[in-house]
Amino acid sequence: MSEPAYAHGASPVPLLGDTIGDNLDRTAARFPDRPALVACHQGLRFTYSELAAEVDRVAGALMAAGVEQGDRIGIWSPNRAEWALVQYATAKIGAILVNVNPAYRTSELEYALRQSGCRMVVAAPEFKGADYGGMIDEVRPSLPALERVVLFDSPGWEKLLAGSVDESALASRAASLDPSDPINIQYTSGTTGYPKGATLSHHNILNNGYFVGEGCRITEADSICVPVPYYHCFGMVMGNLAATSHGACIVLPEAAFEPGAVLRAVQSERCTALYGVPTMFIAELDHPEFDSFDLDSLRTGIMAGSPCPIEVMRKVIDRMHMEELTICYGMTETSPVSTQTGFDDDLERRVSTVGRAMPHVEIRVADPDTGRTLRPGEPGEFQTRGYSVMLGYWEDPERTAEAIDAARWMHTGDLAVMDDAGYMNIVGRIKDMIIRGGENVYPREIEEFLFTHPDVLDVQVIGVPDDRYGEEILAYFKPRAGASVGEEELRSYCQGRIAHYKVPRYVRPIDDFPMTVTGKVQKYALRERAIEELGLAVAAPTA
Repeated sequence: MSEPAYAHGASPVPLLGDTIGDNLDRTAARFPDRPALVACHQGLRFTYSELAAEVDRVAGALMAAGVEQGDRIGIWSPNRAEWALVQYATAKIGAILVNVNPAYRTSELEYALRQSGCRMVVAAPEFKGADYGGMIDEVRPSLPALERVVLFDSPGWEKLLAGSVDESALASRAASLDPSDPINIQYTSGTTGYPKGATLSHHNILNNGYFVGEGCRITEADSICVPVPYYHCFGMVMGNLAATSHGACIVLPEAAFEPGAVLRAVQSERCTALYGVPTMFIAELDHPEFDSFDLDSLRTGIMAGSPCPIEVMRKVIDRMHMEELTICYGMTETSPVSTQTGFDDDLERRVSTVGRAMPHVEIRVADPDTGRTLRPGEPGEFQTRGYSVMLGYWEDPERTAEAIDAARWMHTGDLAVMDDAGYMNIVGRIKDMIIRGGENVYPREIEEFLFTHPDVLDVQVIGVPDDRYGEEILAYFKPRAGASVGEEELRSYCQGRIAHYKVPRYVRPIDDFPMTVTGKVQKYALRERAIEELGLAVAAPTA
């Protein structure tokens, strides 16, 4: 009889015992003159000695502003050099950085800042036409803990940086920190209402970034192009911390993803690694001037967020020279990566699996009802435990207990199968999560928002196949008796109130929902109906 579907990522390299600040200082001492951060769209460049000095400057300024260890500092901005400075500076003084999604609008912003109890928010003035400063002002009356708002590119940012403390005070604060201290809160959408604040420590994210970098064979000779957003672990952990724990250079091509900017950055900075979700790589390959760019410097990178079509993987390897491209699987609650393919895995492994357990991480496939570890080839819930599992959801012990069991297994909600060699294949989702272009979207959150419309009696949100984004969002709604609410009216109702990627592309009225005998809505039946109604059978995956 075969062994249970359980694996442990063995490694001769021990876990790092640093804080993020200490690790950055150690790297800067080893590689003071190596390039550390390049923000192409801002025309900014830092060596490691310059980056460490700027981080200390911001850290001292935050201390002078009264920021204490454990205080929550929100950051709401697209990618830019200052985002990274604030990330490392807050870590250095033990403040907890609260990542706010740049796509958030007022209801989501207000919830994240209030639930985390942010004392300060650092934000871009605006982004893609959204007035961040105005939206913060709008929700500020409901945020009693929020004492200060600082906008980049404003006198407020310069005023903050004018403050300072003695070097000894900063050193004393840094020395008082422990790697197990919470350092980051990342909001992840929930199936039961509002987002949950996954709370992560130095130990969680520094080690995850380090071992992801090891999986890509990153060294101080590498430059990593990071077009993925900083607000997500993909950018700030797999990008920033993977780089700074190895002495590599971080290259930011633009504030938000634009394929031409990525290709220009890879060419001009001679990047050796490139990150992205599959839709990003597709857009880069389809750029009308793709063949004019010199991408010969590329060697490796990471594709994550959703499954990669085999033809896309072939093109990335052949046309972008990324022979060592790896696939990662994870979730915010696990810092994020639990499995990664190897740089020398064959193409079939890299497109049909999400790799094997990361170093020092345990993974298994378990029966979601009994908790019994299943055997290779048997589908069950993907579960993981180890250093990477979050401390918990911020001030939410009930939902933490639902996610992490007494044995510290993190229940991902994903259905998976492990093969005899320990490679994991994600075959479905226990949860109803929709993955749209790499963004995790939970139907319940959208449903609860649409319930606030006075003419909506009931609503169910599902994912339907889409050639471009993998999945798109569809909302079936039952109007109240006598109401004449239309499809476009409901879409308009969402605009500016929830993030753009959560706004349903399709909105359809329905008389009754298909139900089980116990009164549960059969979402799979809704999905089948939608595929037929919308003529999406071609886009739907085959068994």
